[in-house]
Amino acid sequence: MGIGLVHAKQKLRRTLSARTRNTLATSNVPKGHVAVYVGEDNKKRFVIPISFLNHPLFQDLLDRAEEEFGFNHPMGGLTIPCSEEHFVRITTILNS
Repeated sequence: MGIGLVHAKQKLRRTLSARTRNTLATSNVPKGHVAVYVGEDNKKRFVIPISFLNHPLFQDLLDRAEEEFGFNHPMGGLTIPCSEEHFVRITTILNS
């Protein structure tokens, strides 16, 4: 396992409470994926592959989420503080 993936997993683990992990596990999130909430006003739920967490572009989003929300995310799950358009651009790059 690469150092980046270990760092991403640690950051994600710190971010999600036990209650949130249980909620995500039972809310139609396929194995190997994680649900995130994105948007400035109305948050939209996206289900992304865990492999995205290791990518530097996504690491930047995780850093921003940690800076803005700390470990108390308003949606109960991992909230990414960016526009949906920006998130879709990044996930499109990561999918290619």
